[in-house]
Amino acid sequence: MSNDPGKLIIISGPSGSGKSTIVAKLLETCPLPLVVSVSATTRPPRPGEVHGEHYWFLSPEEFQAKRSRGEFLECKEVFGRGFWYGTLKEAVSSGLSAGKWVILEIDVQGALAVLDYDPEVITIFIDPGSMDQLEKRLRDRGTDSQDAIQRRLQVAREEMGLKHHYRHSVINDRVDEAVAQVCRLLCQYDSRIDKQP
Repeated sequence: MSNDPGKLIIISGPSGSGKSTIVAKLLETCPLPLVVSVSATTRPPRPGEVHGEHYWFLSPEEFQAKRSRGEFLECKEVFGRGFWYGTLKEAVSSGLSAGKWVILEIDVQGALAVLDYDPEVITIFIDPGSMDQLEKRLRDRGTDSQDAIQRRLQVAREEMGLKHHYRHSVINDRVDEAVAQVCRLLCQYDSRIDKQP
């Protein structure tokens, strides 16, 4: 088969671990045909967000209809906000069949749900290094209340306890090094080693 099928990649880690930054830099620097899967959500768009680019913005009714038809690879309600988020199977399969390496930037619970569905997925956990480091990052952001920071740290502790489910773990203490390490890990799965990207 001349068309190499794509690969499914999960990159996750606690809030504040830097996974969004790493994914953005991977897309710019890694030679693999990477794309990020666009998630669906019931939350309203923020200023500047584009339907189909940042998220698929669905009404709660549309979301639940897709959910009942089994159209999500994984989905969950984010408690405290009441909004649903999910990964559409169609968005992933169309990318894979086009030979793309599709990145899901999702939380640990979502990752475990996808692993149930497809155990072959390449999983990478972005480790903040330490809880102290993570707390410092969350405080330096200046976007969360004290309560929100405590909630995020509690969830992060639980997520850190599940990182053994991932094939790879990368400590993000220096972003450029972490990006290079993730790219190297992914390149190990490239069967086109003799071809130049």
